Amino acid sequence: MATITIRGLDEAVKKRLRVRAARHGRSMEEEAREILKIGVATSEREPNLAESIRALFEPLGGVDLPEFRDKSVGDPIRFDE
Repeated sequence: MATITIRGLDEAVKKRLRVRAARHGRSMEEEAREILKIGVATSEREPNLAESIRALFEPLGGVDLPEFRDKSVGDPIRFDE
């Protein structure tokens, strides 16, 4: 198993890591490993909004929309008259 040393870690970040680790019942080292594991796994593929929306609604089925007919709206309104 590999070892990593992180130098120059901001004290506020270290404090938040300690609190987060305590909340999850883990050591700071174990919490840091979990954060790195999740961060690396989720950053392998950039999120795509369209794909996310499609995946959310796909189980609900498709929607058939009526055919849109372009209707002329006439002359534009003029306000300078």
